Amino acid sequence: MNGYNPFIFKDRELYCEEVPVREIAREIETPFYLYSSTTLEDHFRSFDKAFHSCPHLICFAVKANSNLAVLNLLGKMGAGADIVSGGELYRALRAGIPADRIVYSGVGKTEKEIQEAIEAGILMFNVESMEELEAISRQARRLRCRARISFRINPDVDPKTHPYISTGLKENKFGLPMSQAFRAYSTASSREELEVVGVDFHIGSQLTQVEPFVDAIKKIRPLLQDLESSGIGLKFIDVGGGLGIRYRDESPPGPDAYARALLSEVKDLPHTLILEPGRSIVGNAGILVTKLLYTKETKAKKFYIIDAAMNDLARPSLYQAYHEILPVVEADGPVYPTDIVGPVCETGDFFARERPMPCLNRGSLIAAMSAGAYGFTMSSNYNSRPRVAEVMVRGSQFAIIRRRETYADLVRGEEIW
Repeated sequence: MNGYNPFIFKDRELYCEEVPVREIAREIETPFYLYSSTTLEDHFRSFDKAFHSCPHLICFAVKANSNLAVLNLLGKMGAGADIVSGGELYRALRAGIPADRIVYSGVGKTEKEIQEAIEAGILMFNVESMEELEAISRQARRLRCRARISFRINPDVDPKTHPYISTGLKENKFGLPMSQAFRAYSTASSREELEVVGVDFHIGSQLTQVEPFVDAIKKIRPLLQDLESSGIGLKFIDVGGGLGIRYRDESPPGPDAYARALLSEVKDLPHTLILEPGRSIVGNAGILVTKLLYTKETKAKKFYIIDAAMNDLARPSLYQAYHEILPVVEADGPVYPTDIVGPVCETGDFFARERPMPCLNRGSLIAAMSAGAYGFTMSSNYNSRPRVAEVMVRGSQFAIIRRRETYADLVRGEEIW
C-alpha cells in the first residue's frame, strides 16, 4: 500500500516515525514487535476514502493483529471488527469496538461462542454450514431474540496466492458451494429467530491482483438477483479481505485501484459494502526487532543465530514467506549469503536462507520488516519461550502495549497432580 512509510534510515540508523529503533531496544529487551500508529491511521484513512462514494463498513480482520491498542486506535477511527473466535469477540469489545460493527466469520463457531455473540448484539454471523445455521437458530430461540446472519458463499475463484491462504476454491473448507446457496437462504428466511441480512465471500489472503475479487462478485450477482426475485432482500455484501502488501517485489493494487474494481461491479446495487482488510492495514505498520546472538560458519553455510525464533514469527517457516531483513544500523563492506536462524530446536526455525547480509557483530540489532500482520497473533510458547513484547510509536513517543511474558506466565493455570 502506498502512503506514509514510518521505517526509514536517518544517518544510517533505522527509525520508527521519529524514534530510533536502537533507543527503544536500549529500554526494552529484544525481541519485540514495533508498530507505527501513524501508519495504521494512514492506511485506514486510505481505505475509507477509497470507498467514500458508497455506503460501507470497514471491519478490520482481528486475526491479523489483535492487540488491544491496535484495535482501539482503529475502532476510534470508525472501524468495525471481523472476528473468528470468542476470544476475538472479547478483544474487540474490550478495545471499545461497538458490537453492531462486529462480523463473526469462521467455520467452527461453538454454541457457547454463538451465545456470547448473540448476547453482545453483533452485526451478523457469516454462516459457513447448515449445521452451524441450526446452532445459531437454537441459541437465538433459547435467548428469545433474532440473530442476524449472512451466508458465506464459496465462489470457486482462484485467488492466485499461497495454497495455505487460499479460501475461495471448491476444495477449501470455507463457505457453502454456490449450488446450495439459494436453498440455504430460503431455509433461513423462513425462521422467525433469524434475520437474513447479507451475503459474504472471502477468497484468500495476500492477493496481488484485483481480478479474483471482480470474478467473485460476478459469480455472486446472479444469486443476489434470484434472492431479490424471491422476496429475500439483503442489506450487506461482505466482500471479505485479502488485499496483499509488498513484502519483496510484489505490486499489489492500492485501495483506490481495489475500490475502483469493486465499485464498478456493485455501483448499481443498493447494498452496504462490508470490507475486511487486515494485512493491508497493519502489515507494513510493524516490524520485529531482534538481536544477533552468535555467528556460526561451516564449510557449507554461514549462520546468524538471533534471539527471535519461529515461535515469534511463524510465516517464514510456515509459508516460506519472505521478510526483508535489515541491520538496524547500516553496515559497510561486502555481503555474504547467510542463513538467519533462531534458537528453537527445529530445522525449520529460520527467518531467511542464503540472504545477502553484511558482517555484523554479536549484539547487533536486526529488523524483520513487514511483520505487523500475522506476526504476534500467530506466535506461540513452543520450547517454553515467553512471547515477546509489543511496542507502539506515536511521533517521538513510544509505549509498551503488551508486556513480555514471564516464566510464571508460561505455567499459569497448570497444576501438578
